Amino acid sequence: MEMKITFPGGLRVDAEYDGRVIATDQGVRAGGEGSAPEPYSLFLASIGTCAGIYVLSFCRNHGLATDGVHLTQRMQYDPQERRMARIDLEITVPPGFPEKYRKALERSAELCAVKRALANPPEITVRSAEG
Repeated sequence: MEMKITFPGGLRVDAEYDGRVIATDQGVRAGGEGSAPEPYSLFLASIGTCAGIYVLSFCRNHGLATDGVHLTQRMQYDPQERRMARIDLEITVPPGFPEKYRKALERSAELCAVKRALANPPEITVRSAEG
C-alpha cells in the first residue's frame, strides 16, 4: 500500500492513492487559497465518515431505512495541550427507529477502522531519499 504526496502549487498538497487524488489546501487565513479541506479537517472527517459507513452498512444489513439517520461529530480542543482532547459521535435516528437496534447501531459505529487505528496507533517514521 502506497500513497504519493505531491505539491501542485501554493500551499496545496495532494495525496494520490488508488487512482484518486485527495486534494488539500490551507485556509485563506493560513496563506492558502482555501480550495480544498485542510489535512487536519480531512483527518477529523475520516473519523465521522468511517463510523458513518459502519452505521450505513448496519442499516442496510438489517433492512432499515436511512432517511433521517445521521451522525453529529463534536470535537473538544484543549488549547493548553494544543490537541484534540475529545471527540463525541452522536447517531440521530428518526422517530419509529426500532429500539431493539439502537445499541447494536452504536456498537457498529465503534468498529470504525479509523477509531481502532487511533486506539492502537501505527508507528510513523520519516526519512529522506533521493529520487
